[in-house]
Amino acid sequence: MRTEIIGRVEATASPQLIPLAADSVRAGFPSPADDYLETELDLVDHLVQHPSATFYVRAKGESMMRHGIYDGDLLIVDRSLEPRSGDVIIIAVDGELTCKQLDLIGQRPYLVSGNSAFAPIPLEGRECHVWGVVTHNVHALRSGVGR
Repeated sequence: MRTEIIGRVEATASPQLIPLAADSVRAGFPSPADDYLETELDLVDHLVQHPSATFYVRAKGESMMRHGIYDGDLLIVDRSLEPRSGDVIIIAVDGELTCKQLDLIGQRPYLVSGNSAFAPIPLEGRECHVWGVVTHNVHALRSGVGR
């Protein structure tokens, strides 16, 4: 999965507030009491823990579908987090930027895709630079409404 850098989080930007419902969404019949809005929510404040270390990147390709990352998805990446086994990361391997899950096979680090058509990539003996840990994924559920 290739990635395209979109930009950094602007820590000094004014909050962009949207309505937040007072109750959780049910997967059954709605309650009449659910028509009540509790407050407003700033998505950056909700999704970004470290604004000065966070950037956005757009995913390209089909190698991370099992992880729920699809072509065109917007990923939120935190550079301040130390990558752990099991994390989805943005990493430059031999100069090529990619999005994969960091994993150990035996005691050796590998990048594992979310698509069985792609073999694990061993990291030993390669030039690697971790750009950050993917903390959130934003993707449209309806075709044609995402950017």
